[in-house]
Amino acid sequence: MNLWRKETPIYVVSGLPRSGTSLMMQMLEAGGVPVLVDAERPADESNPRGYYEYAPVKRLYAGDAAWLRGARGKAVKVVSALLSALPAIHTYRVIFMQRPLDEVLRSQRAMLTRLNRATAESDDKMLEDTERHLWAIDQWLTTQRGVSALHVGYHDVLADPRAQAEAVAKFLGLQLDIDAMVKVVDPALHRERGES
Repeated sequence: MNLWRKETPIYVVSGLPRSGTSLMMQMLEAGGVPVLVDAERPADESNPRGYYEYAPVKRLYAGDAAWLRGARGKAVKVVSALLSALPAIHTYRVIFMQRPLDEVLRSQRAMLTRLNRATAESDDKMLEDTERHLWAIDQWLTTQRGVSALHVGYHDVLADPRAQAEAVAKFLGLQLDIDAMVKVVDPALHRERGES
């Protein structure tokens, strides 16, 4: 029997940058889940409610993961590029945010432009690289025995936040404040829309 499976899971919110990860962190916090965040990256025009990031996450690939022992029972945002660096000694429940790639890439470009860090990479190349990355992450999520994942559509959250909040609570196995989670969702913050 694998006793490590009985430990309290770490609740990971993941996805591509600009896919709704900060919104999901806000929902979890409102619902009553303790969140691991710091003030290293303040709110700005791209994310007026804050990024909900935790600086030690960026050091996962350098092997700095001791902080995860204190993350059990808490939610932490880990962008998709860092997911595979999570050590297998813990149990994770991953909420993976999904958003149409054209919107994600447009939003990423808009944010980089606001930060004066625009990239010369073509849209086609960015799309190809992103699709390859998402395929690899899907493979990783389905092959890790200590990882379970729930894919949540960003547009689904905007369209029916109550249904998505209830699905998240069920997936995490927690009694959450669904009403509070619903109140966090503000469709007015959805700016980089795809073509209709």
